[in-house]
Amino acid sequence: MRLASLLFMQIGLVFFSTGIGAQEPSYKFTTGWYSTQGANQSNSHGVDLNLRRSTQDSNAWLAWYQSPEQGLKQPRVGWDGSLPIRRFRIQPSLQAASGGFVGGSLSVETGESLFVGAGIGRTNLKPYTNLNFDPNDAWMASGGWRWSDHHSLSMQIVRDNRQNPDQQHVHLIYRVPINSNERVTLDFLEKSGLVQDTYTRRYGLSLGYEVSDYFVRLAYDPIINFTPQTMWRLSFGTRF
Repeated sequence: MRLASLLFMQIGLVFFSTGIGAQEPSYKFTTGWYSTQGANQSNSHGVDLNLRRSTQDSNAWLAWYQSPEQGLKQPRVGWDGSLPIRRFRIQPSLQAASGGFVGGSLSVETGESLFVGAGIGRTNLKPYTNLNFDPNDAWMASGGWRWSDHHSLSMQIVRDNRQNPDQQHVHLIYRVPINSNERVTLDFLEKSGLVQDTYTRRYGLSLGYEVSDYFVRLAYDPIINFTPQTMWRLSFGTRF
């Protein structure tokens, strides 16, 4: 049996058998709509459905992406967790998708109010619908300050270290509560790297709003996946 098929089965087993967290919503369902356009190229659209189950120290998810213009359909599964070891949090993740794709990452973080972290990601380079849009074969560094679970300021650097080592994303993320039921997340993004053999630097922005167990997020993402086109993304969903 191929490794990707085995991961589908194992993550599916975790998804349906993991215990439920005590007082937090255990599931999160997200619908994402993606529109890619510009640069005198054909426009395309995509829809992604994602169901995530969370426990105190791990998440498992099942997803389906489809783009009619690209003739693309791809189911995906994933798992990530957090393992505390003394003052450190070890954070592994696994992803698998149809077509034989397998990927994963391993990172470590330390600190509570003031925190820093580092990690690395690797894939088997099979075709994959990358809907986090950061390079997957990359090293990562992060750091920031947490005032509370829902109030933080952080920076994350993700730089390709395999096929396209010139490509880099820098995120500045601010999460702030409005009141006990409402929260806002701002993700300011700097992207730099070669686009059609020309070094390019562009800036993107994502704005998220949550009220109770409902959320919506709108993102503007230029030179998407380091192509000349621009993507707009709208995501919305609920926790239950």
